[in-house]
Amino acid sequence: MANNETLTLEQLEGHTWGDAPSDASRLVKTVHELRRKPVGQLNAEELRVLLGQRAGIDVLVPFALAALERDPLAEGDFYPGDLLVAVLDLPSDHWTRNAEEAERLTRIVATVEAMDLSARFAPADVISAAVERFRTGS
Repeated sequence: MANNETLTLEQLEGHTWGDAPSDASRLVKTVHELRRKPVGQLNAEELRVLLGQRAGIDVLVPFALAALERDPLAEGDFYPGDLLVAVLDLPSDHWTRNAEEAERLTRIVATVEAMDLSARFAPADVISAAVERFRTGS
């Protein structure tokens, strides 16, 4: 991961998207812009946005997991734990192909389940539902 931190998602994937169409939504424009930012500089919100749009999953999951290992309830713009929910909601086939990453996420989930989510103003119902989807592969 350390060797890749200064490269952009476009460089790491070897695929340039170019500029977003002029009539694109703000979200589409944001994703296009974030693909050009060094992945090591992406914050929790930017990782949440990209992973939520299924952009660069294989490249970005290790960065997201590292952020979650530092703070399991890392927060983007929505709520404490929104990055965790984005990661938990990734397609189940990613976790099947990446067992070590799935184990890391399982350890993060165990940490979160031992926390008092209300003390961090984290939405326990949203996080619990995402954990259940992850565990059942749905």
